[in-house]
Amino acid sequence: MALNKRELFLKRRLRVRNKLRKISDGRPRLSVHRSSKNISVQLIDDAKGVTLAAASSLEKDLGVVGKNNVEAAAKIGAAIAERARKAGVEEVIFDRGGFLFHGKIKALADAAREGGLKF
Repeated sequence: MALNKRELFLKRRLRVRNKLRKISDGRPRLSVHRSSKNISVQLIDDAKGVTLAAASSLEKDLGVVGKNNVEAAAKIGAAIAERARKAGVEEVIFDRGGFLFHGKIKALADAAREGGLKF
């Protein structure tokens, strides 16, 4: 049975999420979402069910409104690392969702690592 692109994405996302649950050990999850026009990231505490910090290309103070490129992803990664430190978080688990780890997702992760997050 042939699966369409959306179904394959959802299968990949669930596979990644289930693996992360096994190894999370109480650490917050750094969840990334990428659309065709924007990119956003959230720092989620799954035990409490709350978002600790968030950053998005829709925020005007980051200067990347409406951009979805590698440079914008790097700025968002640096912003989430700074906000995570303010929230008292240093170690996270990176949840790439169903997105492949290259390009914008990789740039965001590298910038977050350079900003001081460990994953």
